Amino acid sequence: MSSSTLLNLLGYLNLILAGTMIFPMLVNWLYDEPMGKAFFLSTTITAAAGLLLILLFKRSPRDLTHRDGFAIVAFGWLSAAFFGALPYLFSGSLPSLTDAFFESVSGFTTTGASILTNVETLSKGLLFWRSFIQWLGGMGIIVLSVAILPFLGVGGMQLYKAEVPSPVPDKLKPRIRDTASILWKVYALISLAQTVLLMIGGMDLYDSLCHTFTTMPTGGFSTKNASVAHYNSVYFDCVFIFFMLLAGINFSLHYQMLKGRPLAFWKDSECRFFLGAVLLLVFVVSANIYGSVYETIGQSLRFGAFQVVSILTTTGYATADYEKWPAMAQLILLLCMFLGASAGSTGGGMKCLRAMLCFKYCYNELFYLIHPHAVSHIKIGGKVVPDDVMRSVLGFLALYLALFATCSVLLAGMGVDFITSFAAVAATIGNIGPGFGMVGPVDNYALIPYLGKWLLIWCMLLGRLEIFTIIILIVPEFYRK
Repeated sequence: MSSSTLLNLLGYLNLILAGTMIFPMLVNWLYDEPMGKAFFLSTTITAAAGLLLILLFKRSPRDLTHRDGFAIVAFGWLSAAFFGALPYLFSGSLPSLTDAFFESVSGFTTTGASILTNVETLSKGLLFWRSFIQWLGGMGIIVLSVAILPFLGVGGMQLYKAEVPSPVPDKLKPRIRDTASILWKVYALISLAQTVLLMIGGMDLYDSLCHTFTTMPTGGFSTKNASVAHYNSVYFDCVFIFFMLLAGINFSLHYQMLKGRPLAFWKDSECRFFLGAVLLLVFVVSANIYGSVYETIGQSLRFGAFQVVSILTTTGYATADYEKWPAMAQLILLLCMFLGASAGSTGGGMKCLRAMLCFKYCYNELFYLIHPHAVSHIKIGGKVVPDDVMRSVLGFLALYLALFATCSVLLAGMGVDFITSFAAVAATIGNIGPGFGMVGPVDNYALIPYLGKWLLIWCMLLGRLEIFTIIILIVPEFYRK
């Protein structure tokens, strides 16, 4: 691994991040808010740090290796989160480095776990930045960089493999730069469609953009304290549900549909599994809250569907306080935090594809008990899953659960109650945001202890970068030739 190449590329990433800070500056100017200095300082420091790294360190002429890819992705996200926290610090909205870094990491990882108790008091520019970093983090800052930094060449595939949330990344084009560009175009097109539909419903352009920026990346930050519940609109609920579902589906399928293949969703086994799970869970939860919480079937379906889709896609919006729901509904929502959305989507969690492969593997083991001499292969979409992919999936699931258990115990050891510890770790490592207990849908993470916030920052990064990208950096073998 070349440290010089790593630092050089981090410099370019910082320059890109500094460029994105121009947008909240424009919002600040349009609304004539006294926040220009905070964004100017943040932009200047971020750009200066980027230029300094570029000038001091040169890239190696060789192609990037898989080790380089893991390192650049991991440190790239840490760097983006650190400099992304500067507007919070300089504006005085979050004077604590821990709180500012927590909010920034939560944004870039699209977790949506906030420590802000009253977001409506923030300036328009800062709220825009808070939403915009989720939109950037959704498809991935690194994929964006691959799309616009042609000098990465073939080596960009290492970045894509480490960044795209999928066991087997889909290359839509032979060149990885073209693939990344296509993904961003699809992402931007769907985002534009949601913004227009929200404006048709009566939401102003500013709020429409901010909510779009946090729906497509399945982030969940809102410009309102009550989240989407603030609008109390069936129309808005339906729009959000539809686009959360789109965000939870593999983006390569959206591209195929736009290319004239309308059956792409149905032909994909994971998409069928995901949508089937949504329908089943919505039905069960709605039936459970009908009569006990809501008097009509329509209300039960409306609120049940929104919470299930929001948590299953790891978006984290809320239109109801589900902690007041029956135990069965709450338990289902908790399990949704672990399942997550589709691979290749902007959602978090374990991913439906991994769950499918795990179920198939377990069935295969039962089959071998009955037919010990039989030869059976695990298939997805009619294709045999290679052994190395199965090892990766099973290793991921085992590591995910082990880290979840360990972090829950550590958080409880800091004095946090059992339910909050369990739910906070599940909600952060799954990149969901709201959980149960002290971090429920009408609460936030402000009361989590100082060390607990750093532990949850670690969990958010683990979840967003698919566990291995972060864990591999603490394995001594990674640094040996």
